[in-house]
Amino acid sequence: MTERPEVTVVHRPDRSPACDDGFAGLLAAYHLRTQAEKGKAVADVDGLPDRYRAEISDPRTAFADDVVLLALSGDTAVGCLVVTAPADGLSEIKRLWTDPAFRGRGVASGLLGGALDHAAKSGVGGVRLSVWSWRTGAIALYERLGFTVTESWDERDQLVCMQRAV
Repeated sequence: MTERPEVTVVHRPDRSPACDDGFAGLLAAYHLRTQAEKGKAVADVDGLPDRYRAEISDPRTAFADDVVLLALSGDTAVGCLVVTAPADGLSEIKRLWTDPAFRGRGVASGLLGGALDHAAKSGVGGVRLSVWSWRTGAIALYERLGFTVTESWDERDQLVCMQRAV
């Protein structure tokens, strides 16, 4: 039996990610995989749309008003999630990603638990998220955590919008 390293979830202490903490690399992997799943694969970060390149090149600015959670195995970032600043009584969960080598170890559940705890402490009434319809594993996870499909606030084809109270 091989020992699995412990994974912990941490808030960025200054509420914004540092460029050298692994967050940018996780964002790059997330966006490159999403583009490929959309059937619009690109060779590298330079081929991504401008808004995604901006997140990767300067996550501190892109998520300045948001809370970033990182899952760490030792000093290595293996997962990430962004909780947006509250608007209209809701926060939004974005950019949930787990390094494929660490999937199946509760990383995503841990990040989502941290996000829900943060939202509850922030006084919002609920959280929302959007997920591509082909990401059935993610949808099942969200449903296990009490999210339900809701009316779409984003008209992109194949995007599922979900919400839950905190």
